Amino acid sequence: MVSARLSATAFDFDPIRSEFDLPEHFSADALAEAESAQDRYASEREDRTDLALVTIDPPGSMDLDQAVHVEKLASGFVVHYAIADVGSIVTPAGRLDTETRQRGQTFYLPDGSVPLHPRVLSEGSASLLPNEIRPAALWRIELDESGDAVAWTVSRATVKSVARFDYAGVQADFDAGSPHPSIAALGDFGRLRAQAALRRGALDITLPEQDVVADGAGWRIELQARTAVDAWNAEVSLLTGMCAASIMLDAGIGLLSTLPPAPEDAVDSLKKTAEMLGIEWPAGASAGAVLAGLPGDEPTTLAMMTQATSLLRGSDYVAFDGEIPESPEHAGIAASYAHVTAPLRRLSDRFATEVCLAVVAGTDIPEWARTALPDLPAIMRGSDSVASKVDRACIDLTEAHVLNDRVGEAFSALVLRGAEGKKTAEVFVADPIVIGKCVGDPPEGQAVSVTLTVADTASRRVEFAYEADGGTAPGDAVEAKRSVASTR
Repeated sequence: MVSARLSATAFDFDPIRSEFDLPEHFSADALAEAESAQDRYASEREDRTDLALVTIDPPGSMDLDQAVHVEKLASGFVVHYAIADVGSIVTPAGRLDTETRQRGQTFYLPDGSVPLHPRVLSEGSASLLPNEIRPAALWRIELDESGDAVAWTVSRATVKSVARFDYAGVQADFDAGSPHPSIAALGDFGRLRAQAALRRGALDITLPEQDVVADGAGWRIELQARTAVDAWNAEVSLLTGMCAASIMLDAGIGLLSTLPPAPEDAVDSLKKTAEMLGIEWPAGASAGAVLAGLPGDEPTTLAMMTQATSLLRGSDYVAFDGEIPESPEHAGIAASYAHVTAPLRRLSDRFATEVCLAVVAGTDIPEWARTALPDLPAIMRGSDSVASKVDRACIDLTEAHVLNDRVGEAFSALVLRGAEGKKTAEVFVADPIVIGKCVGDPPEGQAVSVTLTVADTASRRVEFAYEADGGTAPGDAVEAKRSVASTR
């Protein structure tokens, strides 16, 4: 992990909140509903507080949607996954329901989130906080020795998390050989599920993420590489979403997250990138298999993964009631998939979970859930778009402030993507961490020297320039490769 320090007094992110019209407050009626929320299904729940569930989230998180327990059997696994039962405490057609539909999801900024639900609910009465009894939709999924799901069910239960962990802490425990008993089998499970994903033809594009993080009196930009625990924990959520999709498809009603197959020209372009970077692409190998085999500490891997994001364009939501969607699959997962694991932070999950609970229980799907389905794809498309733009705006603003007084300086950089048509090249600068546009057609996958030409805080624009004559120096190349490798 690499970071760049910036004074916290230099700026705040309120202009971004205003620009994207992010709602800071709930109405008095919505707050009152959240404060008085009651579990409508309290008398029907199975008591599963005996199950030693734990949560794994980013440090400081309070809106805890999921708690997990993984058990390894003689042949296979049993996974229990408790999801906050938001559908049981939000009054259908009430003021809170209306306002969450206007938001769509929680928006995260470096200096605080704009929550989907009032914090008294999302970080209090509905959150799966440790040592608190909570209503949950409890999934139970059985897997065979190959890691394939063979049976699954979901039902309403009361649960109690016994511990709250973060990714780095769990990773340290695994590295030390002392993981918590409830997730001691998570590593074996995660690795087996990753192999199953490759057999399906799934794509795992693992890019380090740029994060703007508070650091005492200042901000820093960090490039966060995903830990093994991140990947293993994600497999639990993916597995649950696949099981949920199967339940809804069998019932002929639900809400899926979809992605079309990558167009041939995108795959051909990725193959050309691999050839240019000296990466072998065996005959008949899938893009997922090639990407999964890349070494994590090579700078060419970052360039390859960046180019591979073109394979995952066109994600969408599709609602159905009676007629099965023509294209129900998510190509990145290589299976049908539904969002059901984050109802405190994502609107669609509340309704998809309610459908699954009703189908499994053999009861009628509540009318409030059924009638909402057709509206949800548009709501989620819109909120996903806003969330992506907000994330990018926060990073762009921070980068511009970090570099504001350094226009004209030369930086060592790695070319993540070369210029293509009207698209400008993209470079990675390790100190300070910046991923920015670069004019001058630098060579993809190479370490070069670039000059900062623009760092404008008003427009949040950063741009570099590359000159072919003498633009690459051995020292620059070595340093750039070391900097990228240190983030993996």
